[in-house]
Amino acid sequence: MEKADLPGIGVRHDVVTASGRRISVVSHRSGERELAFFDRDDPDACSDSTFLTDDEAEALADVLGASLMLGELVGLRERAAGLLTEQVAVRADSPYVNRRLGDTEARSRTGVSIVAVLREGDAIPSPGPEIVFSAGDTLVAVGTRSGMDAFIRLIAGDSG
Repeated sequence: MEKADLPGIGVRHDVVTASGRRISVVSHRSGERELAFFDRDDPDACSDSTFLTDDEAEALADVLGASLMLGELVGLRERAAGLLTEQVAVRADSPYVNRRLGDTEARSRTGVSIVAVLREGDAIPSPGPEIVFSAGDTLVAVGTRSGMDAFIRLIAGDSG
């Protein structure tokens, strides 16, 4: 990624994809954000651009960040023998609905780490202990098989 100051306009961040396509994000001094695509044959010629609202920019960042994080977790899973990544649903009857992540004491009780919470189409990466679980959340967790089994039982409220 390259960063270029645009005097009187703002800042441009450029990314060149593996296929050679240049994509830029221009952050205007006004606060507007513009996504620009450049011609493959002439990397200095902008072929298309669009302005993003704050919500659109945030959604795009969330999607790209979450997919990158989950991709890295899959890679970690392949490299780390004995580690698993799983998505665990918080059912409506879980004792942790409307309670904080910290209340689970999941890491100390099971050795499993919650690395993201997926909620209503959004990803909350690296959730802190203060995040409150809702019914329907999906917890992205990393741990060993035995730890994961214990974690699933914990979130389900199964003491057995």
